[in-house]
Amino acid sequence: MTPRELDDNISVTPQISLVDVAKAAELGFKTIIANRPDGEEIGQVPMAMIEDAAQKAGLGWIHQPVISGQFTQQNIIDFANHYAAAEKPILAFCRTGTRCTILWGLSNPEQYDTDTIVSKAQEAGYDLSGLRGR
Repeated sequence: MTPRELDDNISVTPQISLVDVAKAAELGFKTIIANRPDGEEIGQVPMAMIEDAAQKAGLGWIHQPVISGQFTQQNIIDFANHYAAAEKPILAFCRTGTRCTILWGLSNPEQYDTDTIVSKAQEAGYDLSGLRGR
């Protein structure tokens, strides 16, 4: 697991393992947000197992499954609400981290301007330039 910081409150990473949950707690994360549906890929760790590990590690857990490439306005609103309510810092994950980064970017129009969102995502290794219009 290699968390990529988007800002002081949230970092994103590709799919995590059960061992990564304990590491997330050691790194100081307080909440894990999973934006990946169960069964998206063969061999993927079931979300219930990650949730159990998060609870045992004293971490908050939010599972908001979003299908890659099929973002709805409700997905963005839900992410914004989860982000606002979650204890920070947050570690968000999906298959590659891109989905989480997009949700973060699209749910933060009041906090950051578009150039800042695109720049912060780029610094973390994610290209959101194609979403400037949204």
